Amino acid sequence: MWEIIQAAGWPIWPLIFASIIALAIIGERFWALRTSVVAPPTLLPEVQKNLKQGGFSKETCERLKQHSLLGEIFSSALLNVDSSREVTKEAIEESGRAVVHKLEKYLTTLGTIATVSPLLGLLGTVIGMVELFGAFTATGHDVAQFARGISVALYNTAAGIVVAVPAMIFYRYFRGKIDSLIVDMEQQALKLVEVIHGNRK
Repeated sequence: MWEIIQAAGWPIWPLIFASIIALAIIGERFWALRTSVVAPPTLLPEVQKNLKQGGFSKETCERLKQHSLLGEIFSSALLNVDSSREVTKEAIEESGRAVVHKLEKYLTTLGTIATVSPLLGLLGTVIGMVELFGAFTATGHDVAQFARGISVALYNTAAGIVVAVPAMIFYRYFRGKIDSLIVDMEQQALKLVEVIHGNRK
């Protein structure tokens, strides 16, 4: 591996740095976007049960807020339990925007890495080509410099693609998962509003 890095030259280092960041983001998002952490399926039945038994205090709502991201949305609705349906929905929408922001954390960076990595690879290719053409002189050509220019160009092109493709795949995957979680939370939040205002048991 070290031989490849040496053959690729200094342009490979930004790609290595980008790949480390991408791997860290992918691991963190896999951990953070678990359904059990974001929108536990048992939370709504538990909230309904507690509502039937006498409701929620501010302390209970605060614990619910810390429970999960869906709990954060439910908490905003329960704090406005005595307000009109419109006020409750507005509270849910406000907390929902904050939750969506948390769900999309680091995704912009991952998307940027997926977009920029091929360009960094292309930069390495150009630098390799410069070295390659620099090997030709009026008296002949330097075989070692010619070979190094080719290795710099090819290794960086390949590295840019290797970093970009997984980053884009996981970026698209996380976008789809977030959209699915948002739809699920919206449906559960609407059910809670109906329960609060007596339209659903």
